[in-house]
Amino acid sequence: MSTVTILGAGAMGSALATPMLQAGHDVRLWGTFLDDHLIDSIKAGSPHPRTNVKVPDGVASFYHGELEQALAGVEVAIIAVSSVGVADIARLAAPYLQDVQGILITSKGFFPDEQGTIQLLPQTVEAQLRAGGTPFKPVVAIGGPCKANEVAYGQPTATIFGVEGGASAWASLAKTKTYRVASTSDRDGLEICAAMKNVFAIALGVADGLSEVGEQPYHNLKSAIFAQALAELRMLLSAAGTDPWTALGLPGAGDLEVTGISGRNKVYGARLGKGEKATTALAEMVALEQTVEGVDAVRLAVVFIEQRFSELLAQMPLLSAIYAVVHGGESIDRIVEAALPR
Repeated sequence: MSTVTILGAGAMGSALATPMLQAGHDVRLWGTFLDDHLIDSIKAGSPHPRTNVKVPDGVASFYHGELEQALAGVEVAIIAVSSVGVADIARLAAPYLQDVQGILITSKGFFPDEQGTIQLLPQTVEAQLRAGGTPFKPVVAIGGPCKANEVAYGQPTATIFGVEGGASAWASLAKTKTYRVASTSDRDGLEICAAMKNVFAIALGVADGLSEVGEQPYHNLKSAIFAQALAELRMLLSAAGTDPWTALGLPGAGDLEVTGISGRNKVYGARLGKGEKATTALAEMVALEQTVEGVDAVRLAVVFIEQRFSELLAQMPLLSAIYAVVHGGESIDRIVEAALPR
């Protein structure tokens, strides 16, 4: 048994409390300054506002001003905030992580360092820990198809942990009867898949939106988008020196499938498919506290690729099309065309 503190009381952070508690750990859940109303609901014994599932009894909850108490004597920390908040949370927590065995991260996306170079989130966490004087700690990436409400309910879930040098020991940390954890040493490949699936899910949502307003479904188009997304993901993984087969496992195809069925990025894409402007759709979802990670991720992904292997971008028409629609105001016809054979 370990003492586990989850940093971030949103949907995924609160959901992970369920398997961690079932695995026999002492679990604490800390909320950021944006999460006070969520902690209020948890302490009141109400269902979590984001998952509609009650956080299990036995999970200790802490407000944002109680970070030191939440991390006192902790052995494992889990960062479960949106990608834009990862660096800040890692920096705040660093002074209290001197003695932890490792840090897990569920966040998915990219982040620019001080020089403007786009980094993967585990590297972002490592940089903040070094800056805070924290000795080296393994940073384990969590990926795969994990809808937070299903994890919270305890429904069968297959996830995957990734860390350089192997993650099997870390995978056993959280494994339960219904929360099954695979492992991989391809942490960077897993992280690229985790970020990119939010981007490509926008395009999958466009097909769903077209289906909703059309007389016939667009299932053929959605399948073509899915296939093109995996092809581009494999190319990116190969160029990055990671394992291209990771794109076809839980981190890639598995996570893209579930996000394309019901994720917020898919919902955003569906709004585009029904004719909404990109800026309007995003503003309305933000007003509902629905983070659409793919909007920032597609912009950062383009820069990530341009900085490292610029020639690859011309071979990724779907990625370029999503960027053009989301940030350039172009028609969704650009996405449709990118998914079909030239």
